[in-house]
Amino acid sequence: MDWGTDLWDQYDVIEKHTQSGLDLVEKYVKFVKERTEVEQNYAKQLRNLTKKYSPKRGSKEEQECRFSGPQSFLDVLNEVNDYAGQREVIAENMILTICLELSKYLQDLKQERKTYLADGKKAQQSLESSYKQLESSKKRFEREWREAEKATQYAEKTDQDINATKADVEKMQSNMRTHMAEECKNDYAAQLQKYNQEQSQFYFVDMPQILNKLQDMDERRVVKLAQGYVSFADTEKRVMPIISKCLEGITKAGTNTNEKNDSLALIEQHKSGFERPGDLEFEDYSQGINRASSDSSLGTPKGPLDLLGKNKNKLWPFSKKSKMVTPGKHTPPVTEDFGHLPPEQRRKRLQQKLEDIGKELQKEVDQSEALVKMKDVYEKNPQMGDPSSLEPQISQTDHNMERLRGELQKYESWLTDAGGRGETVHYSSHSFNNNGAHDKYR
Repeated sequence: MDWGTDLWDQYDVIEKHTQSGLDLVEKYVKFVKERTEVEQNYAKQLRNLTKKYSPKRGSKEEQECRFSGPQSFLDVLNEVNDYAGQREVIAENMILTICLELSKYLQDLKQERKTYLADGKKAQQSLESSYKQLESSKKRFEREWREAEKATQYAEKTDQDINATKADVEKMQSNMRTHMAEECKNDYAAQLQKYNQEQSQFYFVDMPQILNKLQDMDERRVVKLAQGYVSFADTEKRVMPIISKCLEGITKAGTNTNEKNDSLALIEQHKSGFERPGDLEFEDYSQGINRASSDSSLGTPKGPLDLLGKNKNKLWPFSKKSKMVTPGKHTPPVTEDFGHLPPEQRRKRLQQKLEDIGKELQKEVDQSEALVKMKDVYEKNPQMGDPSSLEPQISQTDHNMERLRGELQKYESWLTDAGGRGETVHYSSHSFNNNGAHDKYR
């Protein structure tokens, strides 16, 4: 079943059908291009969205990431950003495997179709030219034969005339006309035979071949377009495992939250180590008695007005006002021993400082041992180096170790002093100023 046999007389239909097929390929390429633009815009919007909600470096939000909730949200943003990257991969692969490939294939098909149609037109023009020659020889044969018949009839008439000479002339002309008519007849017969051969060649050989080539081209187009459809799905399927991992990462971020650890982290970060204030003593001003306040009192007022002022400005640890500190006026200066921090935070900072100094000291010790070994090697093998060249480095390392040991001893003393007060440190009620900063510890 082929076009050359079954559609031998439907050339115009085949021409329109093949053009429609090429238009479909072109339409599909355009569709995929617009699909890639959708993917690229989607990916861009996702990236902008994750950037908008991602914490900036050094911001309060970034510091909050020590807790599992904000950290999990950051993980979600990272996974969404990776997901956006996969949408970009889909767009890029569709452009490469579908748009570019089909566009090139489409140009080849257009050129191939153009060639076949040109061959068909050429064969048709050749047959039409042969037919015109046939018609011309046929008309000439018809014309000459009629002239010959007229000449014969005229010669027969003149033959009955007494003027024999004229009859001979007419007879001779009649014979010439008849001869020419015979030649035209033979020419017409030859042209007819030639045309029939060319027509047979046209309808049974040339055009079927051209139509079958167009059929083969169109079927290849259908197969290639079908591959484009499949590739459309496969392109997305290939990134599905990675997209699934992104979604699994988001799920994991949800299961990684730990409310108990968050609570402990908040305690570790903000526990002051102070005890709650004790009860205030009753001071009987009606008796004019000034009693020394207890360790948890707010101090001995010097008069009723002073008492009112103190009570009015007494800080409540949960009030927002108690946490407002005017820089340079009420904020305690930062000290080397971290004495400006609450006891618990001070102990943690001192411990961290000791660990840092210990690591640095260990590094210097390791370097010192290495230099001593190298010096020993130089002394035993002078050709490898001058031992005295290492003295400056050894001296500098010894100096660094001595300095770090002094630092270590100093911070250990401060830590002992801070830890000597126990787990918590009492403070008197007047140890807060009006802005909630600690004035002194005891």
